Amino acid sequence: GSAGLRCFDPPLTRGSRRGRKGEIMQFVRFADRGTGEPVVGVLPQGHEVVLPLVGFRSLALLLEEPDPEGVAAASLSGATLPLAELRLLAPIDRQEVWAAGVTYERSQSARREESDSAASFYDRVYTAERPELFFKATPHRVSGPGEPLRIRSDARWNVPEPELALVVSSAGVIVGFTIGNDMSSRDIEGENPLYLPQAKVYDRCCGLGPCVTLPSAMPAAAEIGIQLAIHRGGEAIYRGETSTARLARSFDELVSWLFRDQRFPDGVILLTGTGIVPEGDFSLLPGDVVEISIDGIGTLENPIVQGDLTL
Repeated sequence: GSAGLRCFDPPLTRGSRRGRKGEIMQFVRFADRGTGEPVVGVLPQGHEVVLPLVGFRSLALLLEEPDPEGVAAASLSGATLPLAELRLLAPIDRQEVWAAGVTYERSQSARREESDSAASFYDRVYTAERPELFFKATPHRVSGPGEPLRIRSDARWNVPEPELALVVSSAGVIVGFTIGNDMSSRDIEGENPLYLPQAKVYDRCCGLGPCVTLPSAMPAAAEIGIQLAIHRGGEAIYRGETSTARLARSFDELVSWLFRDQRFPDGVILLTGTGIVPEGDFSLLPGDVVEISIDGIGTLENPIVQGDLTL
């Protein structure tokens, strides 16, 4: 069955609104039970069944449609599949993943903890007109619901970074929202800011899922709650929460900067930064389980591994 019943909180968390066309509000990718091939489906509000979208095997193509919600509405009378029996996949097929840094005050102070010499750089980024934007992952580096996320074999200080992710079309329009985990090796980044790509980009460095919620079903932009729980040996060893009310930059501002002088033919997923950073020298260990919940989307859960790149 799907890891999604733990990873997925159907259909809405608190503070969400109904979609303007009624029940349509979330899209999922899942593995076909016969072939294992990716299938795109609709999760209607208040249901634990998925309606496969005939004619769409690419979520990116669906989100390029002028009215994705209208396309989904036409499928509501089709066959349904029980959510519990499906293996959910990361809601990405051809898009790049980018990320914004130092967009919350807590992430600014965390950078100071990593390195005194680099602290002034991060202070300036937090208040500067130009945001920090960096490449994070291609689809093959992304893990979906229930799939393992990796900590680097050459790092000693590794943390999850729970983030609201913007799903953006090739035209630069925000067409949905999902949950992102921007895994980070703090000791590598703290040693030298130029090591940021190595601290951030590697196999299974990014978690996405469990679904894409359409903008019409999300809470107001400044009222989206974000929660993080880290479990070890079946017990919660860390809990934290924040809200997009603490985000120093608007969604549209971040997207506008990202699209300067570059195109994204298949769209892009943009992580908006983290406001939850475990204190001190806390580090993830293999076997830990990271659980991120965001209002309007649900819960993304991933186990932590280290070593074997085939996992």
